[in-house]
Amino acid sequence: MATGMSGNGSCAALLAADEGRVLLRLARQSLQEHFGAGGRDDPGRPPLVIPESLLGPRGVFVTLTRRGELRGCTGYMSGVRPLAQAVIDLAISSAARDSRFEPVAASELDELKIEISVLTPLAPIAAEEVEVGRHGLVVRLDGRSGLLLPQVPLDWGWDRTAFLEGTCRKAGLPRDAWQRPGVELLGFEAQIFEEEPAGAGTAPDPRAGR
Repeated sequence: MATGMSGNGSCAALLAADEGRVLLRLARQSLQEHFGAGGRDDPGRPPLVIPESLLGPRGVFVTLTRRGELRGCTGYMSGVRPLAQAVIDLAISSAARDSRFEPVAASELDELKIEISVLTPLAPIAAEEVEVGRHGLVVRLDGRSGLLLPQVPLDWGWDRTAFLEGTCRKAGLPRDAWQRPGVELLGFEAQIFEEEPAGAGTAPDPRAGR
């Protein structure tokens, strides 16, 4: 599913549903190859063609969940790699190298839900401009940095203040650091594509904040 991406002074081209499905297929295949499962695509499916729109650098996060529980989430705040390659790499990184969790086991593969969040460029944002469900947030202060995606405050039922405080905690800062002199607040939006387990990959109609 997707959100618009024109807030807080930034803009980036929306991806089409078919392009989102390509990213999801790349992530799923990357995980299958990582676990030695080989390609499980239906032989009747057309070969995967990566459109040019996915070859440019974009910020992106890949989130893996199993039965509603987070199993890994890693990403790039900005476009340091071509989007398609970033998704391939981050799918494995989220499964194997998110230090908050035990690595994903091969036995979990068929139960993993994949969520890909394609980010707009980061842009300065004032605390009062942050819209829960629309903006993701980065807080930077004293050499520390924390990022939370737009869907996080919705998942936790946070208001704007709780979202700002939660992003500060993610950075390892005091919860009120967003009010301190010298703090840098950056906002972004995200276009999100999801694939349920067993390959039920879709990019449904837009829904606010997701």
